Amino acid sequence: MSRRPSVPVIALSLVVAVLLALVAILLAREVGGGEPSADGSAAGTSEVSDDRQTSPEQAPGPESMEGIARFEEGDPMAMGPVDAPVVMTMYTDFRCPFCAKFSREVEPALVEEYVEKGDLRIEWRDLPIFGEQSMAAARAGRAAADQGRFWEFTEVVFADSPDRGHPDLGEEKLVGYAREAGVADIERFREDMTSDRYDEAIRADYEAATALGATSTPTFLINGTGIIGARSTETFRNVIDSSLDG
Repeated sequence: MSRRPSVPVIALSLVVAVLLALVAILLAREVGGGEPSADGSAAGTSEVSDDRQTSPEQAPGPESMEGIARFEEGDPMAMGPVDAPVVMTMYTDFRCPFCAKFSREVEPALVEEYVEKGDLRIEWRDLPIFGEQSMAAARAGRAAADQGRFWEFTEVVFADSPDRGHPDLGEEKLVGYAREAGVADIERFREDMTSDRYDEAIRADYEAATALGATSTPTFLINGTGIIGARSTETFRNVIDSSLDG
C-alpha cells in the first residue's frame, strides 16, 4: 500500500507546524525562554511542569500521519501495529528529564491500555537538543536498536534520569545501560555508538521535527494533535480515546 504524502497531508503538516510553533513560543515566553542549543533551537522550554502547560492543540484536517510517521514493519524504534487506528510520534532527547518522566509515568499505561490491544502505534524520533552527550545517547539508542533492545535501553536510561537537570551520559555510562538492558554484543554496541553510522538518520529526525515546529522535548503528535511537555496519563488518554471514537 502506498504511503506517499498527498496534498492534504502537506496541508496537515503545515497546520501542525504552525500550531506547535505557536505553543512553543508561548511556553518559552511564560518561563523566560531557555538557553539555545548549538544550532539555535530553544532547549529550555522542555522543562515545564504539568501545571504550566497549555491544553493540547487540535489540528484541523484529516486524521492522518502519512508523511510524518514511517509505518515500517519491524521498525525497532516503534511499537504497535503499522495499521493501528492511532499513531503517535514522540520527539525525544535521552537527556531530557521530562522525557524520562513520560517514560516512567505515562508510557507503561499507554502500552498496556492501547499498544498491546493494537489501538496505538508509538514511533520514536530523535531530537537531541542538549549538547553532544544528547547526540551520543541518540547514537547509543540506535546501536541498541540494531540488537533488538531499543525500548529496554530507553527504559533503563530514563529510569536512572534525575527529576530535574540533564544527566551525564558519557560513553561508559551508556555502555553500562546497554548491559543492563540486555544488549548481547557489548563490543559491537560500543563500536556502533562511537561511529558516525547513525548521524544521517538522527539529523533526518531532527530536521523533520523542526520542520513541524517541534523544537522542545518531549513533543508528541497523535493523529495530528500536538502535545508539548510532560503531561498526565489522562491527557494522552483523552486524545487517544477521541481519535478512536472519531
